[in-house]
Amino acid sequence: MHKSRLAGFIIDCQAEELEDAAGFWSAALGYSQKVSTAAEDDNYAVLDTPPDEVHIELQSVAHESRLHLDIETDNIEAEACRLERLGARRVKAVRSWLVMEAPTGHRFCLVNPTRANFASEANQWDEGDKQ
Repeated sequence: MHKSRLAGFIIDCQAEELEDAAGFWSAALGYSQKVSTAAEDDNYAVLDTPPDEVHIELQSVAHESRLHLDIETDNIEAEACRLERLGARRVKAVRSWLVMEAPTGHRFCLVNPTRANFASEANQWDEGDKQ
C-alpha cells in the first residue's frame, strides 16, 4: 500500500533570464519568490505558496516552454508501477525523482512528499489498484 497526490506545477521556461520569468509568474499568481543560494537550485525559481497548497516552481530548460506537474508519493517505485498499469512509461530518473510520460505524451514527475498534510490527505492505493 502506498499514497500519492498532486504535488504541484512546474513551469518549464526556455528563457534567457529565469529571474524575469519568475518575476512575471510571481506577479501573475500573487505569490512572492523564495530565495535559495543552494547550487542545485541554480536552474529553479520557487514561488512561496502556502504549505497546504500545491507548490509552483519555474525550471530553466533547453526544450520548448511548457507546464508539467509533479505527483508526490511515499513510494516512487510503487506509484510508477501503478501508473505503468494505466499506460504511462518511465522516461528517466533524475536525482530523487522519476520522469514519466502519460499515454497522451505529457511528461510529469514522481517526487517525494512535499506538503505536511500528505499522510492525512493523499490518495491511498493498494498494490494492483489502477485508480
